Amino acid sequence: MSTSESASITIEYSLTTDEYGYEYEPCIKDGVRGFGSLFLPTLYSLVFLLGLTGNTLVVLVLLKYKRLRSMTDIYVLNLAISDLLFVLGLPFWSYFMADRWIFGDTLCKVSSWIFQIGFFSGIFFIMFMSIDRYLAIVHVAFSLKARTATYGILTSLIIWLVAINVSVPELIFSSSVNDYNRTECKLVYFKNSTAWKLFTCIEINILGLIVPSIVISFCYARIILTLLHCRNNKKKKAVKMIFVVVVMFFMCWTPYNVILFLKCLDDVGILGECEINKNLDYAEQVTQILTYFHCCLNPIIYFFMGQKFKLYIKLFFKNCVFSKILCKSCGFHKSFYSDSSGSGYTQSTCDEETL
Repeated sequence: MSTSESASITIEYSLTTDEYGYEYEPCIKDGVRGFGSLFLPTLYSLVFLLGLTGNTLVVLVLLKYKRLRSMTDIYVLNLAISDLLFVLGLPFWSYFMADRWIFGDTLCKVSSWIFQIGFFSGIFFIMFMSIDRYLAIVHVAFSLKARTATYGILTSLIIWLVAINVSVPELIFSSSVNDYNRTECKLVYFKNSTAWKLFTCIEINILGLIVPSIVISFCYARIILTLLHCRNNKKKKAVKMIFVVVVMFFMCWTPYNVILFLKCLDDVGILGECEINKNLDYAEQVTQILTYFHCCLNPIIYFFMGQKFKLYIKLFFKNCVFSKILCKSCGFHKSFYSDSSGSGYTQSTCDEETL
């Protein structure tokens, strides 16, 4: 489902009923596009700046200080990269929402495809982070062999390959078209469009919501039962942080998935009322912003809930040339040094779990 569909059509034809049967009547949707053009460009720009800064910082800190020595490190790094995929295309979508699509057919396909890859890879890595926590807490002996950096890299490659392949329809069907005197980037199906719409809807809801929900719910149910008999506070803090990441992901993405499912029903004519169609477009724009803000949340969660990550951030800025120049006069650089040098961080099994 392309991110551009929330403002893709100014006038559609909605299926209505009269005494003679079914007929098509015009559905005027100027208000939907006007609503999106007022606030979407600004919010997209804000998400772009916050998401790019936060996730880039996560990637730099992991590569510089963590050295990717565990499966958890690998998954956190890939989740940050997945979030970056979202924000990199936002400047294009921001301009499109404000005016029209001027970037050509190729960039339309690539931008839509990257958005979909980011969606699937993000939920897959959240799911595997939950499995990682499950193995570390419930099956400790087995996890010593299974939760290695090598297996983390291998499963990450598989996740990216699956995400790329299931997103291929977005690459094939996204096109730059002229619709009612406005150039737009949207899904344009070839033949048997109803079947493809149903396939896309089912794929997103099964792979993007139902299967991950079942896996994550099972993992955390077992984790909670195990922790009831465990008094290791560091492990509990680690699970708490990952649990917050998972909860925030579903809070941000579930409303959007529900709206996509309802729009799918509308597209195939099951709902088929103009007013419902317009309300779904409004809802899609609002829930879509919620999903985009999610890519800014993970770095904030890591900072406030991961003690070692806080330390790494301080070390990163302490060693940054710009921070030395800017903070030298105010003495903030000295506080970085004394705080980080006095912390004395050592690698242990429990510390590894808290980033």
